[in-house]
Amino acid sequence: MKIPFVDLKSQYDSIKADIDSAIKSVIENSAFIGGQHVAEFERLFAAAQGAKHCVAVANGTDAIYIALRTIGVQKGDEVITVANSWISTSETITQTGATPVFVDINEFYNIDVSAIESKISDRTKAIIPVHLYGQPADIDRIALICEKNGISLIEDCAQAHLAQFGGASVGNFGVAGTFSFYPGKNLGAYGDAGAIITNDEQFALKCRMFARHGALIKHQHQIEGINSRMDGIQAAILNVKLKHLKNWTRDRQRVASRYSEKLSDISQIKLPEIAPNRSHVFHLFVIRANQRDELQSYLLERDIQTGIHYPTALPFLPCYSYLEHQTDQFPNALEHQSQILSLPIFPEMSEQQIEHVTTCIKDFFA
Repeated sequence: MKIPFVDLKSQYDSIKADIDSAIKSVIENSAFIGGQHVAEFERLFAAAQGAKHCVAVANGTDAIYIALRTIGVQKGDEVITVANSWISTSETITQTGATPVFVDINEFYNIDVSAIESKISDRTKAIIPVHLYGQPADIDRIALICEKNGISLIEDCAQAHLAQFGGASVGNFGVAGTFSFYPGKNLGAYGDAGAIITNDEQFALKCRMFARHGALIKHQHQIEGINSRMDGIQAAILNVKLKHLKNWTRDRQRVASRYSEKLSDISQIKLPEIAPNRSHVFHLFVIRANQRDELQSYLLERDIQTGIHYPTALPFLPCYSYLEHQTDQFPNALEHQSQILSLPIFPEMSEQQIEHVTTCIKDFFA
């Protein structure tokens, strides 16, 4: 049985008529840049995330960069973030001229809040926690640290659409939340797309201006900005998919629950845990195993695709060698990078597929 890591074809087949109609509407109305589909998506996604404002942009990386520039991060500043994430989180800090300051992860793969304050200096401008794999970080404690130290909080929610902490949606605890709609995300476009949510009207206007070449009205450039706009076709596709996101999220949680039930008796692997007072939307289902590479090869030989998120923690990448990090500064990230393995997970995953994956894992360790 061949099991993909993510089955986007099955998802498309389930909503094909609506997707095709949405794309046709964009083409017939030549609504390729801006227009009604983008405006509708901004309204609907803000409502879905419980935010007052949404600014649609070209991708999730731009979303972080725009948010950082809007709060005034510049050369000489420092921005604290987590050691285990995709490079978008940290490279955008560097792009502003600031320096990324990394913090180790905790047992839930999120930023270790107890280690944050030791990294704060008089140059610290912001903190970017990542709600990694779909589980919210300890965002209430992080928000308090930011408030206490006069630091801006930007939440990287690229993997956490609809995730909640204490009943509130992520992205609402600081000045902004940033999202990616890369095709494989829980809410994915058919290309690149991203968004910023915020409850600050002036912040939203500044983000929108910066993302539109520094102008809210064409040719009236108040500042120099960048070109980061969501395509009309991507917005139309996302509007269709957004209607299904709650059900898809429940299906992801169902798959995760079945994985946990069926793999709970295997002592050689560490299953993901859910921290108190939050919902996990399982963008990824990540286990840990000392024989990770051998297990991954074994599964691939049986046509089961897996992933590693991420094989090298950010501080240990060659591009950050200038920071001269030592491995003992990030012991959890170091240990986990050689153990983590992401199993296939998607809303359409059948019980038969789950059974095949878990049986193969059991066979490997037997």
